[in-house]
Amino acid sequence: MGQPKLLVTIVALVVSWIAINLAASAMHMTPLDPAPFSWLQGVVSLSSLLITVLVLITQHRQNRHIEHRARVDLQINLLAEQKITKLIDLVEELRRDMPNVRNRVDVVANEMKEPMDTAAVISALEKTLEPTTLEASIRESAVGSDEAEQPK
Repeated sequence: MGQPKLLVTIVALVVSWIAINLAASAMHMTPLDPAPFSWLQGVVSLSSLLITVLVLITQHRQNRHIEHRARVDLQINLLAEQKITKLIDLVEELRRDMPNVRNRVDVVANEMKEPMDTAAVISALEKTLEPTTLEASIRESAVGSDEAEQPK
């Protein structure tokens, strides 16, 4: 639909329609659509309406796909955050257990070991986004089904 060929085709059809009807009038024949071209106006109006609805449907579908991808990305990011936190914890434990590595306090590593508050992240997102069933499933997987089932 969004190709230049469509524009050329529409212009060619409109010009042909007008030319055929004007030529029929010039030859003293009865034109299919006389000079104000009311049939042409109706066809163009109907085509415009159909194309507008088609564009709106396509945009709505694209928005749903974008929202779905954003939610999947959020799930992946939350899962990656949990895995990274676990890896930092394991590396710190390994560092403490190795005799040839001096034992020191790493403040940054200690902060990174703390698991992210996924409930707070989801809560902040729910304030800015309209809630959906997929967000509820994200909340359940991130926080736990017991907390997700509590009334708000």
